[in-house]
Amino acid sequence: MNPLNILRDALFFFTRNLGRIAPLCLPLVALECIVRAVLISQISPEHAPAYGLLVSLLFYPLYSAALILLLDARSQGRRPSTRNLLAAAVPLWPAFAVLAGISTLLIMLAASVFVLPALWVMVKLAFAEYLLVLRGLTPLQAMRDSFLLTVGHFWSLLACVLLVIVPLWLFDDWTLRLLGQQSDAVGSLLLDCLNGFLQLFSTVVLFRCFMLCSPPITESGEAS
Repeated sequence: MNPLNILRDALFFFTRNLGRIAPLCLPLVALECIVRAVLISQISPEHAPAYGLLVSLLFYPLYSAALILLLDARSQGRRPSTRNLLAAAVPLWPAFAVLAGISTLLIMLAASVFVLPALWVMVKLAFAEYLLVLRGLTPLQAMRDSFLLTVGHFWSLLACVLLVIVPLWLFDDWTLRLLGQQSDAVGSLLLDCLNGFLQLFSTVVLFRCFMLCSPPITESGEAS
């Protein structure tokens, strides 16, 4: 599993299907950014991270599940409508939100110790969302199977994760510096939306990894 080949394939898919991904995910990403900005402006700074996380748990499962369903459909040559993808994502929201919440807490706990444990947890949970959405597993089952499925692929997955998130972090830091201390509210919101949308590229990259690492599905619907 060559990380550079995976990134190349993911970038090709992302750019080629931008016209499908943008109308599917961008409105929800923008709404998430607007709600978070309005909410944070009304509360004290020390409470902002917690409320920001709650807002993310409200919107992130919807557009991420819809994107995963789109990726799976396109890998099979199907072209479902945006409406059908969103309709299929809505019933997945409760379980996806629980999974996202638990995963975030585990990564934050690991990060409180050191960055390396946080990266380890991030990599070991890399396939949990795909297992929940595409295999119908519960949050805990998806996390367990993700730990098992990533065995033997840790370093390749870590390279993929770092090659994606480090440039995104640098871009986010650069935009914050560009805005400065007295940032324009509209400009800040637009850049926040752009950063949120670009982060969807990591979902495409990890989906490609998931497809390469997953055992084939038999006619009975079970992994062989």
